[in-house]
Amino acid sequence: MTTIGGFSYTIPMSPTVFRAGNYRFYFFSREEERIHIHVVSPDGEAKFWIEPIISLVTYTGFSKRQLTRLQKLVEEHKSEIIKAWKKHFKA
Repeated sequence: MTTIGGFSYTIPMSPTVFRAGNYRFYFFSREEERIHIHVVSPDGEAKFWIEPIISLVTYTGFSKRQLTRLQKLVEEHKSEIIKAWKKHFKA
């Protein structure tokens, strides 16, 4: 259980959906309603919208080559991301 600002949470605040190499794909609880995924590694961070189409929202530190690879990974795991999102947020 996590306590933040006097509130207790039994769900992870930033659950990992999957990992690929040094990349961790996750989302923040209570950030926003639109389905999206964050990616972090020692090289940088990025955020992708999942719907209506997969698109890069923001990034820092990653090269164009890394961003292309990350987008492909998000595309390959789209159904897994959506399923994890719906399970986590009880949507």
